[in-house]
Amino acid sequence: MVTPLSTYRLQLRPGFGFDETSAVADYLADLGVTHAYLSPILQAAPGSTHGYDVVDHSKVNEELGGEAGFDRLGQALGRAGLGVVLDIVPNHMSIPGPQNRWWWDVLENGPASVYASYFDVDWRPPEAKLRNTVLMPILGDHYGRVLEAGDISLVRVGGRFELRYFDHRLPVAPPSLDALLAAAAAARGAGGSPSDELESLASAFGHLPPATAVDTESVRERHRDKEILADRLGHMLEVQPDVASAVDAEVENLNRDTDRLDALLERQNYRLAFWRVAGAELDYRRFFDITTLVGLRVEDPQVFADTHRLVLGWLAEGRLDGLRIDHVDGLRDPLGYLARVDEASDGCWVVVEKILEAGEHLRAWPCAGTTGYEALASIGAVLVDARGEPGLTAAWESFTGGTADVDHAVYDSKRAVLRGPLAADVARLTELLVAVCERHRRYRDYTRREQRAVLEEVMACFSVYRTYVDADRGVADPDDVAWVEAATALAAERRPGIDADLLGFLAGLLVLRVPCDGPAGPEAELVMRFQQTTGPVMAKAVEDTVFYTQTRLASLNEVGGDAGRFGGEVADLHAGNAERQARFPTSMVTTSTHDTKRSEDVRARLALLSEVPERFGELCRRWSAVNEQHRVNGLPGPDAEWLLYQTLVGAWPLDADRAAAYMTKATKEAKVHTSWTEPDADYDEAVVAFTRAVCGDAVFQSDLAAFVAPLVRPGWVNALTQTLLRLTVPGVADTYQGQELWDLSLVDPDNRRPVDFDRRRQLLASLAEHTAADAWADADLVAAGLPKLAVTAAGLRLRRRHPDWFGAAGGYAGLATLGAAADHVVAFTRSPGGPGTPPARCAVVVPRLPLSLEEAGGWKDTVVELPEGTWTNALDATSCSGGEAAVNDLLGAFPVALLVQE
Repeated sequence: MVTPLSTYRLQLRPGFGFDETSAVADYLADLGVTHAYLSPILQAAPGSTHGYDVVDHSKVNEELGGEAGFDRLGQALGRAGLGVVLDIVPNHMSIPGPQNRWWWDVLENGPASVYASYFDVDWRPPEAKLRNTVLMPILGDHYGRVLEAGDISLVRVGGRFELRYFDHRLPVAPPSLDALLAAAAAARGAGGSPSDELESLASAFGHLPPATAVDTESVRERHRDKEILADRLGHMLEVQPDVASAVDAEVENLNRDTDRLDALLERQNYRLAFWRVAGAELDYRRFFDITTLVGLRVEDPQVFADTHRLVLGWLAEGRLDGLRIDHVDGLRDPLGYLARVDEASDGCWVVVEKILEAGEHLRAWPCAGTTGYEALASIGAVLVDARGEPGLTAAWESFTGGTADVDHAVYDSKRAVLRGPLAADVARLTELLVAVCERHRRYRDYTRREQRAVLEEVMACFSVYRTYVDADRGVADPDDVAWVEAATALAAERRPGIDADLLGFLAGLLVLRVPCDGPAGPEAELVMRFQQTTGPVMAKAVEDTVFYTQTRLASLNEVGGDAGRFGGEVADLHAGNAERQARFPTSMVTTSTHDTKRSEDVRARLALLSEVPERFGELCRRWSAVNEQHRVNGLPGPDAEWLLYQTLVGAWPLDADRAAAYMTKATKEAKVHTSWTEPDADYDEAVVAFTRAVCGDAVFQSDLAAFVAPLVRPGWVNALTQTLLRLTVPGVADTYQGQELWDLSLVDPDNRRPVDFDRRRQLLASLAEHTAADAWADADLVAAGLPKLAVTAAGLRLRRRHPDWFGAAGGYAGLATLGAAADHVVAFTRSPGGPGTPPARCAVVVPRLPLSLEEAGGWKDTVVELPEGTWTNALDATSCSGGEAAVNDLLGAFPVALLVQE
């Protein structure tokens, strides 16, 4: 296994599978990439476009080309000299139907399933009606109405039976077949054709051990017996058509009899319910609030083995070099999980998808680092002019009537999430807290309502995604203690009416100051489950809500970012880079992913609005007046309108279809006027109509184009700065598919559109005839994206030629800048590192805040203090000497400089 120097993220899907990826292997190698970085490739739900909905960990996704296709891909990548990094999903599985045989078995057999322990299901919830059953909130209306409408039916499939509800398929619990088979046998007997064997089978099915029998031996016996019975029944129905006809006739009779069908449904190990009850009553852990993705108990050694066997085998065989761990915060014990992966893989390169909040640092886990969200945020921050915050805030507040108080917005959004889509998770925590309080006499008289309130308040006040207290081992890190204490202190401040004693008791529980009755006790379970819940609360409140409501500058609202942090200092960027080099030098660095709200180039252009805040505010008011005629009954409101204008500026030229699709998603995520679960059809239609109308309004479009035109080239400058930083700061440089050219994509699925690799291959070949500076001087080549491709190729190829400069032992140092525009420069060096090595071999010089730089008169006397020696710019073939180098000379022919001593 080889630690990557750079990765290229590829989104595999039906239509772009293993063979299509194989076809671009030579292009990726020529670009300079060292590793292809694949989205999940295990068998996913049919038609999956992303692979995160895995249904079978033992198979390669057939829609991508299956095992044979993966073999061909490995050979193609090997011939090109490329390694492979794979994205895996340990937290959850998709439950679409029989494709997930583990979940199907759970629905069929309840707690007696051989896979019951694989999933995070609460088999003993407080409501008696849900005990030993799984709530399945898949109905479009209340259960009784759906049943009486005839939308649920029983279907025979060989010797087995299923219940169908439109596209949904569910198994039938074997013991519940006794009445059906007995009735079919009786009907044959009444017709003069008795069936002793059918009667015997009916009795045998009815006498299977109950689903509540969960000891290992009973589970095995039950599983064996029900399989034997199903095979016997299937054989009988196959060889005795008259018996099959009798059974099918009885199935039809049952489907016509609502009461009988209801009685059959009541005997299942699941309870069909209206989809709206999921938020309050669901009894299994999900991925966030997605009911079709059920949580896995990967902390169980057997579950880990069964879900990782194939991937670990590929690592052992050398077919993979590393892993990306999706949603590590969803796991019960991230440290324990990563330790197990590290041991089982012999220390392969692993990065975790983890969002770090302000003041938070990645723990000393056995991994290489994160997937790079914090790098994305720090790089983006230096492109934003902090001086523009007052102006843009005032403009946004005046236009929308909102208040730029991000902290309060997050708090309110968290409370809404806790009482809405994640209410069932809070209910489960509440039951644990009730059980704990019953064991401590000072707290047993607190009502369930009081206990739930204190849980909600503390979670709403959490400033990080989660803590990592290990209640199973009795370990609480000082950082975790600090986060819990900060949250409880804030809760006491915001809700002075909350009982201080109960609040203090909860805080003590969460940091193990209250004794736990072992890892199996309710105290430990509360601590561990609480930590699995705060992450989804934060994600739903911030990423999926506040990022669509606090939109004064949309480029701030990015995964890993902070809508309340307006700009950053160059010194902060240097400090973050130095820390990464010291602690996690092979952590991933990225600026676009499949999860980002908008592409790196859209954000680069939007950052310019921080330099012209008043101008943009004035234009929005003018545009609003021009577009008043397009509103439908006064809709949409100014909040959506402000976001639309930013989106059109950032992604211009943007066609009406893409703009309307984006605004539909954005307004539903904002949850102010409409949402996915509570749609307002009138509002939704008005948003689409307004968006389409303004995209077709010649007057508005002309004014929009006039505003954007002078921003395009400075936006490209920002994009080049962002690109070169991503390729040269400490860490493994990741390029998201297609981003080597200008790309103005929006949130998924817009950013998963097909990539034109043939065009990129042709442009890459043309670099043999053009330097980056040549491309920048040619309007057609600039428009084609050749400057960005040139920077990408130069950076990646340099990394590949000199891994010691950019690897784990490499050095990083910021360079001093002096002169009138010193604040507009980011400069640093990379070196081999270690004693006796040269102080620098690579120097990077990039600009920031290009609009205000131009307004101030350009670089003037600004210089960068370069280390001694002769430096060659890999982007324009010019040379310079060490010492005080004039930035105007370094960046005169091309916006960014990549200086090397080779």
